This record gives sequence, structure tokens and C-alpha cells, in this order.
Amino acid sequence: MDPDVLVEVRQPLSLGDTPFGSIRVGVSTVLMRQALTEWLYPTIVAAAIALVIAIIVAGVLAERLLRPIHVIRSGLTRLGKGEFGVTLDLPPGDEFGELGSFFNTVSQQLSADRSALAGQKANLQVAVEHLEDAVALINPMGEVLFNNPAMQATLGADGIGKPIATLLPGGHPARTIVEETLASHQSRGPVQASIREDVELLLMTQMITGTNGELVGVLLVARNVAYMSRVQSMLAYSRKLVNLGRLTAGIAHEVKNPLNAMIIHLELLRTKIRSAAQAAQPQVVAATGTGTLGLSSTAPVATLPPAAQSALEHVEVIESEIRRLDGVVQGFLKFTRPEDLRLAPVRVPELLAAIQQVVEPEAQKNGVKVSMDCSDGLPPVSGDAGMLRQVFLNLALNACQAMPQGGSLRIKCAPLSRQRVEVRVEDTGVGIAKEHLPKIFDLYFTTKDHGTGIGLSMVYRIVQLHDGEIEVESTQGRGTTFRVLLPQAAEV
Repeated sequence: MDPDVLVEVRQPLSLGDTPFGSIRVGVSTVLMRQALTEWLYPTIVAAAIALVIAIIVAGVLAERLLRPIHVIRSGLTRLGKGEFGVTLDLPPGDEFGELGSFFNTVSQQLSADRSALAGQKANLQVAVEHLEDAVALINPMGEVLFNNPAMQATLGADGIGKPIATLLPGGHPARTIVEETLASHQSRGPVQASIREDVELLLMTQMITGTNGELVGVLLVARNVAYMSRVQSMLAYSRKLVNLGRLTAGIAHEVKNPLNAMIIHLELLRTKIRSAAQAAQPQVVAATGTGTLGLSSTAPVATLPPAAQSALEHVEVIESEIRRLDGVVQGFLKFTRPEDLRLAPVRVPELLAAIQQVVEPEAQKNGVKVSMDCSDGLPPVSGDAGMLRQVFLNLALNACQAMPQGGSLRIKCAPLSRQRVEVRVEDTGVGIAKEHLPKIFDLYFTTKDHGTGIGLSMVYRIVQLHDGEIEVESTQGRGTTFRVLLPQAAEV
């Protein structure tokens, strides 16, 4: 029989130990294939249908169950990256919808907290950047983590990420106090140190430790003692202004009105002297009889008697002195009464060019050479043109008067950081004595023989009214430099 056609099974038969025959069973493979085919086909079809249905159902379930999970994961990722206002679009009514609502509430709260923190951080950064005290944060390795603009001036550069040892030379008081703090883990200061001849700082350090007590960093603070002196001087100056205001309020009422009355009565006295002199003088009749030659009330002073002329001269002197006193009172009032500022963009080069025309005659008289270094591209400042003109004209004329033997007057302009414009007035004059420098802006202080002591006080007051700053540096025999800082005009 062909093996590819039949499947045969043979079983021998025996009786005891003696075989006597066998049983053979043969099955045709063709019949088996047909039977299997008839049985497997519906099973495979049913399995295929079931598989397709399972895939469809699984897809639907995955869409329904896994999509919210992906949405939540995506929202968490965006929230972790710092995005504001992240929300989940999940249908309500089931557990995922409730989870989405809770997530949206938490996201809104986080956004609100982050906005508040961002605002506080910005305010803190602005406050620290505008501190007159120099502030720096140094890590335990001696590297600068943060420094404000005032500290950048002390370090000489923006030192973030750099070791303080490379920014400051050995022996520098700031570097020394930081290294001592890092070595001893103890706060230091305050210690007063002179950096340069004109710079004196008050240095202090503060330890910053973590929750486990380990050193996290050192806070270095450097306070400009000279700036504190200027603040104290400004406070004293303000007190003087208050007292002067009270004084001039009485002067305006008690002195000015009597002065006006005296001027009026002097004019009446002058008229009466002329009238009396003319009435007492006899009329002269011409011999020809053609008329009389008399003195009318409008006769010139030259025709009056000597006594009347002398009296009128005394009246003129008295009137002149009264008008001078009235001018002094007006000067007091002008200094103490705050004037209305008419703030507008002012182009400094044009303002200084106009002042130069006024200063040139005084400069030529003293043999002073005037030069200006002020670019037309300089940003305009916010100020009152008339009052600023008074400031720079006063400084320029004072500079010319400080060089009676000749010299040079140089006016320079430059834009600065923090939206400021600098104007320097430099001369090569006699300079100001060191003991006089703290007093030059005081009211009535003057070293001139015929000075009033009001000019520089007016300059200081006007600069303060413009939210500006004025500084002076001077060396006797070498000259003086006034540095005026004014705010830039806002861009339209």
C-alpha cells in the first residue's frame, strides 16, 4: 500500500509466548484531509471574525481608556516645562473627567502662584539692582553666583560664574573678608576699608546655611560710606530749606510790602522837592518884555538850585538801595518757592550751544578757551529748558571766574546706563579747598569776595527737582569737575 495514501497501524497477536497473527488498521490520508478540512474551515473563519471583532473592540476601548491618560501625561509634561494656564479637554461624567477638572484647578492655582512669584522676583530684582549698597552671593568654592550693578563696579566686571580670587587682587579687603568667612564659617564685619583715596566702603559678610547646617554660600555687602555722607548732607540741606521757607514767608509779608510803600513815597518826595524848588525860585522876566522865563514842574534837574539837586541825589541813592534790597528779597523767594516744572524733551547739545554764546565774552575776558564735546545723537533729557539753562550757565560762568589767569573750560556729554545722561563741566582753575567741598551747595556759603552763596544752591535745587544728581571733584591748583546726571526723556 502506498504510504502517502494510507496510514497503517499494526498490532501483533500472541498466545503466551507464541505469536499467531496480527491486526492491521489502515486509514486513507485523503479521507483524513477532507475530514480535517471540513472541521477546520469554519473554526478558522470563526477565529478570524473573532480576531477582527477583538481588534475593533480593543481599539475602541484603547481610544476611550488610553486617550485620557495620554492627555493627562501631555498636560503634566507641559506643566513641568513651566507653561502657564495648561488645561485638559476631557469629557465630564466619569473618573477621568473628574481628574481633568481637578488638574485644571491645580493648574490655574499654579499659574496664579507663578505669576505672583514672577512679579515678586521682578520687583526684588529691580530693588536689588537699584540698591546703592553693593551685593554679591558667593558659593562655598568662592565663585560669584550673583552681583548687582553696584557690586559690578566694585569687582570691576560682571563676575557671575567667576572665582572672586580672579576678580579682586590679593589683599583687597572684599576678597579678604570673603575668604575669612569661607574658612571660618563665621560672618564678618562690618569692616571699614579704603579702596582708593576717594572710595571708602563698609564691608560685611553673612553666612548662608542649608537645612542640615552646611554652608551654602556667603552674602557680601559693601556700603559706600561717601554716599551715606551725601544722604546726610541732603537731609541737612532739606532741613535748612524748611527753615528758610518759614523765614522767607515772613519776609515776603513784612519786608516786601514796606519796600513797595517806600518806593512810592520816594517818588512823591522827589515830585515835592522839584515843585518846592520851582515855587521858591523867582521868575525871571526878559528885558524885552516878550515873556517870562520860569521853571515849570517838568523843568530839568540842572535848572534846580544846588540844595534841591543834592536832595534829589540822596533820594536816588535811597531808591537804588531799596530796589537792591527788593532784588535780594526776590532772590530769596525765588530760591525757596518751588517753581512749576514744565517738563519736556530737551536736546542738551542745542541748549549748551546757546549757553556757549553767552559764556564766550566772559571766557575771552579771562583768557579761557571753551570747548564742547556733545554729540547730536545724544538722547534728549526730560527737563525744563529754562531751568537747565540756568544750571549749566551758572556752572560755566563759575568755571570762567575760577580761571582769572586763563585756562580751558570743557563741557562733555555722554549717555549712561539706567536711562541717564551725563554732562561734565571741567575747568583748569584754582580748584576748591578740600575742607570747602562738603559746603559748596550750602545756602549762603561762598569763597568769593562779592558772592551771595545762592548760585550753587540754586543749581543743586534745580538738579534735585529734575530727579537728577550732581557731583563735584576738585583739586587745588588743578581744577574742578562738576558732573550732572539727568534722566532721559521717555520715548514717544
